[in-house]
Amino acid sequence: MYENSFPNKRYKHTLHFLRKHVAHNESILDLGVENPFTKIMVKDGYEVENTIGEDLDLDFSSVVHTDAEVVTAFEIFEHLLGPLHILSNIKSKKLVASIPLRLWFSPAYRSRTDKWDRHYHEFEDWQFNWLLEKAGWEIQDSQKWTNPVKKIGLRPLLRLFTPRYYIVYATRK
Repeated sequence: MYENSFPNKRYKHTLHFLRKHVAHNESILDLGVENPFTKIMVKDGYEVENTIGEDLDLDFSSVVHTDAEVVTAFEIFEHLLGPLHILSNIKSKKLVASIPLRLWFSPAYRSRTDKWDRHYHEFEDWQFNWLLEKAGWEIQDSQKWTNPVKKIGLRPLLRLFTPRYYIVYATRK
């Protein structure tokens, strides 16, 4: 997945935000299969369980039957057709979630070879906030950051100052 572009900056910001809001003794259910960031969380001392690849648009059992105190969802909701459904069914009281923001100068991402590696949604921050509110969450903190690329051109220039990622810490209302 990250052949030549391991997202070090995104992972650094995500881990810093996670440490700010989640204690190491709180158990985590991370939506999505085990990935490089799962290993980073475990190495940092978190107890992490991942979902197993079920279709989270249709199967909410992992969030309904978990005893995890926190659910994390890092770049997951943009892949779902209906993220409201899983967000509404989360039993845990805390949520840390990040999304790639919609860029006005770039189309939504779509892999032609991997049906799971496509963005159905690319949110603006207000849209994601509204989604969380409708699902019964109250945002306690949020942060945005850019994702510059080492290329020449107008889009790489815009990426220097246009936020690309948005992360929130929310609690159940």
